[in-house]
This record gives sequence, structure tokens and C-alpha cells, in this order.
Amino acid sequence: FNTFLTVQMESYRFGSIDYIVFLGMVLLSTGTGIYFGCIKKSKKQHEEAEPTLPTTNGTPQRRKHDFGSEKMSEYLLGSRNLKVFPVAMSLIASYISGVTILGTTSEIYNYGTQYWFIAIAIVLQGIAVSYVYIPVFAALQVGSSYEYLEMRFHSVIRSIASVMFILDEILFLPFIVYVPSIALNQVSGINLHVIAVVIVVVCVFYTFVGGIKAVVHTDAWQTMVMFVSVMAVAVLATYYANGLDVLFDDAAKGGRLIFNNTNPSPYVRHTVWSVLIGGFSYWTSFNAVNQTMVQRYMSLPSLKKARASMAIFTIGVTAFVSVCCYVGLLIFEMYKDCDPLSAGMITHDDQLLPLFVMQSVGHIYGMAGLFIAGIFGAALSSLSVVLNSTSLVILEDIVRGCFKMQPSERASTILVKSTIIVLGIVALSLVFVLEQLSGILSICTSMTAIAAGTTFGLFTLGMLVPWANTVGTAVGGIASALLAGWISFGTQFTIAAGELNSQKLPVSVEGCVGNVTLPENMWVDEDQVFPLYRLSYHWINPIGVATVIVVGALVSLVTKPTNTKTLDPDLISPVIHRFLPKECFESRHSHAQAHKNLL
Repeated sequence: FNTFLTVQMESYRFGSIDYIVFLGMVLLSTGTGIYFGCIKKSKKQHEEAEPTLPTTNGTPQRRKHDFGSEKMSEYLLGSRNLKVFPVAMSLIASYISGVTILGTTSEIYNYGTQYWFIAIAIVLQGIAVSYVYIPVFAALQVGSSYEYLEMRFHSVIRSIASVMFILDEILFLPFIVYVPSIALNQVSGINLHVIAVVIVVVCVFYTFVGGIKAVVHTDAWQTMVMFVSVMAVAVLATYYANGLDVLFDDAAKGGRLIFNNTNPSPYVRHTVWSVLIGGFSYWTSFNAVNQTMVQRYMSLPSLKKARASMAIFTIGVTAFVSVCCYVGLLIFEMYKDCDPLSAGMITHDDQLLPLFVMQSVGHIYGMAGLFIAGIFGAALSSLSVVLNSTSLVILEDIVRGCFKMQPSERASTILVKSTIIVLGIVALSLVFVLEQLSGILSICTSMTAIAAGTTFGLFTLGMLVPWANTVGTAVGGIASALLAGWISFGTQFTIAAGELNSQKLPVSVEGCVGNVTLPENMWVDEDQVFPLYRLSYHWINPIGVATVIVVGALVSLVTKPTNTKTLDPDLISPVIHRFLPKECFESRHSHAQAHKNLL
């Protein structure tokens, strides 16, 4: 039986056209880096002119943030003069990595379509981010989002948040590299480690040479390739399937069509509530305050443009995630009578989509190459974003913020560029560790959930609770990190010990060739397990966020609350302005008056 499988997989291997399509992608990436790093830079030196930001509503212009030199500002923020569309594409690319594409499709195949509601959560998140969070960063003109925490509270809080961000990104690095490597390894048979090395080297190269401009512009067309490849797979696979009616009928028969699971239990993996609340919280916490995103909002010249890019991002991601969910149904349609995991065709859930692509549209020339180029592009773009942002945080928040050093332009450049190389090496070494662990998405989510939830809670507390003070924020942040960490790691250990039942929907192996039997599912009594360890992974993030806000607000009231009359209103989100005392704004008007008199 296994020889039959190998023969079958051999016939779906990469052809030369696939390699050409794929190599084209890699060369374009490096080419963009060289273009923005070397060619465009030499042109630019002839026409050096620094754009100034228009002042808003009569407030005196805040400090222009330049990381100590114009060159660094150009390298890390594109001198705050990038265009809306490439930045929006880059936002999409930084959020959607190979993990999203492979994870979402297998999530639908294994757990049904309730997860599709995440699309609604994404739209709500777009509105929240545009009107609650971006205006604060735009008014303050921060270079790094964590600067806000120092302006609002204390430099210690800023340092803690930025260290958490760096650890979080380092933990996320290997996932970005590992997932596409598995996919490519499966269809092309190239060694996994070779692929991982190629991804990292290409990515480090163009991020190193070209700075944020190279990152944003390569992201822009990598997003295009990603979208086109997943769309092409969806369209062609639909064409080869037996039609939409059959598709949805079979999905309903297989118990995959679930849109109204309103079960109030927090233990069920996907319910309307867990997907909407958990999804909204998780997406907002990533897109509102995470440096990878804020750096892109700040590279645009005005608030209006930042909102426009957020709108494009929201529409793009909603469409993209929906297509991924639909492809999940197509996968179920193809394998409803023979589950590839049980039949031994794949060893990981994450290989489901690549297998499907090879078997459904793999016979079309260049199709497999296009698909893998899409996954690869998703990986490269997410990785380059992480490298670029993390190097900015290390320079701005750790070296200049935490250690209060003022490195020269040359020292800053050396620091930022060596950080990028070191992170690349770290990503590679962590890939070897990851190989030993399975169940990628949940580990990834639980690690990032701790940092994302806590950090987002700190910012929300600062922007929405005017009386919050440093002590309250610190206590809230620590409580949240401990609670979220306790839940996530507890859950991981419980799953590893086999004390939780899998909530995967039933699969069939009746249509398989050869004698395949379904693995025995041992049913365990979950009531013995500690309740917090049984929570759906969607709830970890909202619990973390809520803990910071509630604990932080209460502790601030008990210790000395911030005097709202002397608070700078720019530090508070505009949605709260109507509740602030008038004295707040008077200092602002007197400044503006003095500014006018000076002029």
C-alpha cells in the first residue's frame, strides 16, 4: 500500500515549470531589495527633501521622530512618506503568514465552518482600530508603539512591553519559516532544512539591504501572488469538483456546515461567541498596538491615509480568510471518504492543503509552483516584517529607551542590521526545535496570546481609562501575563497528557485504497481536568485583556489615581474625550496660542 502511495505522490512532484514560477518569485523578492537598497538610494541622494507633516487642529507640531538620524528614519519608517496601497498590502502580508493559510483550511476540514464567523470579527476589529487606537499614535507621532507607554505611564512599563514583544516575535519566527518548509518539502521532496535556509537567507538579504521600503514593496506583490494562488486553487478546484450544490450537500452530510452553534459552554472549540469575542479580541490586539502594524501606520503621512490603509486591509483580509475557509470545504469534499491523515498520506494537519493542491490541480502546469510561491510569499513577507520591526524596537525601545543611550548614525545602522542577521540565525535554530513538537497552530497561538493579550490590555487601559496610573498598570499587566500563561501552558500540558478529548469532527476511510482503519479514539472523562485548562483557545486572549483592564483600573483607584485635569488629552483615545474635564484641553489651547504668537 505504501509503495502505491509513493508512486502516487511521485506523479504529483514539482515539474520544471513549477520551479520556474517559484524561482521567479524568489528572484523578484531579492531584486526588490536590491532596487530599494542600492539603486533607488543613489537616485534619492540627489533630491534630499524631508516632507513635513501637516499640523492638525492648531496643535503645535510635535517632535519629528527620526531615530537619531534621517538615514535611520528613511530605513525604518520610509521618512513617513509611503503610499496607502503598498502599505495596506503590507499590513495584509504581515498578518497573513503561511500559518494562516494552512491553519485555516485544516481548521475548517477538521472542525467545520463555525470558524468562518472570524470574518465578522475582522470587520469589527477594523472599525475599532481605526477610531480608537490609530488616532492616538497619529497625534503623538511615535516611532515605536511602546513609546506611548512611557509617555502615558513610566519607562519601566515601556521596557517590559517591548521585551515581551521581542520574545513574542522570536517565538513566532520559526513558525513562519517552518510551516512553508513543510508544505514545500511535501510537494517537491527537497530537504526541509534546505528550504528553511533559503527562506531565511532571501528574507534577511532584502530586509537588510532595503529597509522598510523594500519590505513594504515586496510585501505588496507577495500579497498579490498569495491571493492569486489561493484564488486560483479555489476556482480550479471548484471547476473540477461536482458543482456547488453537491459541495454544500456533502459538507452538510459530513457535519461540516455549522453556522449557529450558540452553545454557551466556553469549553467548545468554536461557537458563535468564542469566534466573535475571541476573534475580535485577538485580531484587535494584534492590529491595534503591535509594533509590526503600528510601524506601517506611522510610515504614512496622515491619519486619513492610515485609516484608508486599515480599510483596505480589513476588506482584503476578510476576503482572503473567506477564500481559505471555502477551500477548507473543497478539501472536505475531496477527502470525505478517505481522510489523508488516517490513510497515512500526510503526517501533519498542516500538509492537508498542499496535498489537496497536488491532487486536485497538480496536473495543471505551473499550478503547484504558483501555490507554493504563494505560501512562500506569505512566509517571506511575515518574516521580513518581523525582522524589520524587531530591529526597530531593539534600537528605539531597548537601546535608546531602556538604556538611555544615544548611538550615532553609524552605530544605529550597525545595530539594526546586525539584529536582522542575528534574528535570522535564531529563526533557523528554532526550526530544529519545532520539528520535535506537533500541533503547530495551538502552541503558536497560546504563546502569542500571552504577550498579545497583556500588551493590548496595557494600551487599552492607557487610552480608555483616564485615571489609570503606573502602579495599577504594572499590577494589571503582571496579573494578566501570569493568568494567561497559566491557562495556556496548563492547556498544552493537559493536551499532551491526553486528558482532553479531541473535538475533531468524524472522518471516514471507507473510500481508501488498501486496508485502512481509523485510529481508535479513546474517550476520556474531562470533568477531572481543571476547568481553566479546558477552555477553547479563543478565550485565552480576551481573558488576558480583561484582566489587565479590570485589575489595572481597580488598583489605580485604590492607589493614587492619575489627575485627569493635568492629563495630556492626546494620550487618551478620542472616543473618551467627551468624558474628560475641560481643564485637559485648556493647556492645549494656551500652547496653540503661544505657538501662534511666536509665529
